[in-house]
Formats: sequence, structure tokens, C-alpha cells
Amino acid sequence: MNSWTTDTPAGPFTVLAKNNTVYASGWTTDLESLVAVIAPALRPHAIEPSEDLGGISSAVRSYVDGDVRAIDSVAVRQASGPFISHAWEVLRKVPAGTTLSYGGFAAKCGKPAAVRAAASACSRNAAALFIPCHRVISAKGALHGFRYGLEPKGWLLDHEARAAA
Repeated sequence: MNSWTTDTPAGPFTVLAKNNTVYASGWTTDLESLVAVIAPALRPHAIEPSEDLGGISSAVRSYVDGDVRAIDSVAVRQASGPFISHAWEVLRKVPAGTTLSYGGFAAKCGKPAAVRAAASACSRNAAALFIPCHRVISAKGALHGFRYGLEPKGWLLDHEARAAA
């Protein structure tokens, strides 16, 4: 597996990827913390630093430059149970520039009463940005529940809103 880190307005962003597929990503330079969120069966035995991850790096750069849809087609590999895996697929369809409440997200997943399970899908997401859990907010519009803090989440939402306008 390879690692790549780049500076963004929200802080350093690191991606762990193999064969043009993202396994983990987030606003950190701590590789151990990224490996820890990967499903055990998918965790790498070794990580090699990379200066560029090809299409993944290009997509991240384009996203930061304002093409907020550039990340939509990047391949992601995660593993979980059926509901959470489905919820991650649903998140990928939430357009940049929009948000959902946790209840709205649960409803989009086909289980309106499963608000806690929907929140769990966000918290267990290893591929921040590519699986846009940052687009899920409280019913009152408050930001909370982002592994990398509210500052990156706020920047992401503001950046996407500006680009989508």
C-alpha cells in the first residue's frame, strides 16, 4: 500500500491506497491512525510513501481547486456489514453542496428509524472525503461527529457550497 500527503486549506490530507483504490484517507499525517480505521482484513502489512498516487492525487488537487465532483469516481474499498456498506454507497450519491441530517441519511438508506446505525456508518468510514460523511449534519444544522474535527468539516461544506453555487 502507498501513502500520499498533500496540504489543503483544511490541513494536511493523507491517503492510503493500493492499485488506484483508496483504503483510508483523512486530515492527518499519522499513518497508524489511518491504518487503525481500515477493516482488519484489509489492513496493509507495509506502507510505502509516494510522491503521487496518479488519478487519486489528481482528483484531490482538482477538488481543492474547486472541482468538487472530481472525487466522485475515485475507487474506494472498505468492508463492513450490509447496512453500513449500503450506507457508504448512499453517501457517495449525496451531491457536493448539499447536506443531510442523520435522520434524512437513515431514510435515504431505506431505514428511517435507524438513525444510530446511519451515524455509525459515518463514524466507521475510513475514506473521508471520498465517502462524504462530512455532508451529514445534525437536524438543527449543527456540525458534529467528524473524526478530524469540526474545522475541516466546516471547510469542506463551505468549499462545496461555494463551488456548487
